[in-house]
Amino acid sequence: MLTYSLEDRGSVPIYDYLYQCIRDDILSGKIKKDEKLPSKREFAKHNKVSVITIENAYSQLLTEGFIYSLPKRGYYASDILKNTEYLDKNQNVKVAHEQEFVTKYVDHEYFVDLKSNSASLDNFPFSVWSKLMREVLSVHDTSLLKIVPFNGIAELRMALSDYLYRFRGIAVSPDQIIIGAGTEYLYSRLIQLLGSEDRLHFAVEDPGYKKISEIYKSNGLDYSYIPVDDNGMKIDELEKSNANIAHISASHLYPLGQIMPIKRRQELLRWAAKKEDRYIIEDDYDCEFRINGKPVPPIKSYDTCNKVIYINTFSKTLSPSIRISYMVLPEKLMEKYINTMSFYACTVSSFEQYTLKRFISEGYFERHISRMRNYYKNLHSDIIKAVRKSEFINRAIICEGNAGTHILLKLDTDKTDKELIEAAAGYDVNITFVSEYCSDTLLGCGNYNHILIVNYSAIVPERMEYAFNVIAKIL
Repeated sequence: MLTYSLEDRGSVPIYDYLYQCIRDDILSGKIKKDEKLPSKREFAKHNKVSVITIENAYSQLLTEGFIYSLPKRGYYASDILKNTEYLDKNQNVKVAHEQEFVTKYVDHEYFVDLKSNSASLDNFPFSVWSKLMREVLSVHDTSLLKIVPFNGIAELRMALSDYLYRFRGIAVSPDQIIIGAGTEYLYSRLIQLLGSEDRLHFAVEDPGYKKISEIYKSNGLDYSYIPVDDNGMKIDELEKSNANIAHISASHLYPLGQIMPIKRRQELLRWAAKKEDRYIIEDDYDCEFRINGKPVPPIKSYDTCNKVIYINTFSKTLSPSIRISYMVLPEKLMEKYINTMSFYACTVSSFEQYTLKRFISEGYFERHISRMRNYYKNLHSDIIKAVRKSEFINRAIICEGNAGTHILLKLDTDKTDKELIEAAAGYDVNITFVSEYCSDTLLGCGNYNHILIVNYSAIVPERMEYAFNVIAKIL
């Protein structure tokens, strides 16, 4: 008589557990082909379960072909290709899957992470956000379940249009705004909108944010690294590249931190105006957090030829997990988007969009930015003081520039940047250098070696001293 320990089944239903046990015994050869199985009544009585439980288990085995039935004679094991390694392989797959999940898909959280430039999670306005979420649920009811327009709900686009005009000096219609789940998604839509692969040639800043070039590379597109000077992307090098799309971050060039002056902005706009297929993609990701002085107006605010595509995100100002970004298209491109790409569904739920709309229109976003700017300003001051008191200050030059929520330290060392990164990781500190944001060509000149980037937007202030002690030690 087949006997199985039901105590080992955990939370699995009894019929499912018995089905698995019998199936595995058939596959392993423990139950031979054509061997008769106990009757449902006998099996139920022996294992102290209901007849219906056995009936359900047999029914599943019968459906999958592990057993067959003969009228008035009962159930028999089918002739299955024997695989004595079946159970071991199943177990190995389970173990491998669990190990892979732990080691491959769970990022290590460093004790101090000076590489991450995400928002400060401790300062997220949880109480306000949760209050607005409750209000949205009570006011909008079943309308939240309706299909979202391809470019996002009109109320949020109107709030963004008003915000851009009042705080960024950009006068645009809500109909020119497209909302999407993260800038990477918007980039992919933009690539498709701008044209075919043989026409597109992108220019990216060097040094610059590496993910931009990786996105273009993954889409099989041509791109050129254009070196930057103290004023931003070099226009003469841009002309030589034959690029027709310039991807820039004028308000805060990352990682060097400088701001593009008005003259270079005008030169860039003139470059774009020379040819019909030329455009500027302006990523204004960190515009709100300039430490000294007012936020600098974006190039889009000077755009009279409709050549600037403006992109921004709330991942930096609110939280990385709030995947709400938006882009502002020139009218000509917006018309093309409507005619050729409006079949794409909006990737942000209406619930999140209505919540963000209230957060902006009711003044909470403006107050949050003001609080965060003061928080980062004080934190910036504390970190500069900590650097000046550190044990490695005689081997470091502070290069502040106009960087947003990071500072640069030029280190005096014979070690390579890679060696320093690996040494710091041994103390559970994650660091990065400007060299990691350079192309191979630019890196060869050596001007950007040993420049440490101290991102402090997400840092736990109490751990800063530990991080600087580690840096002193590895130097």
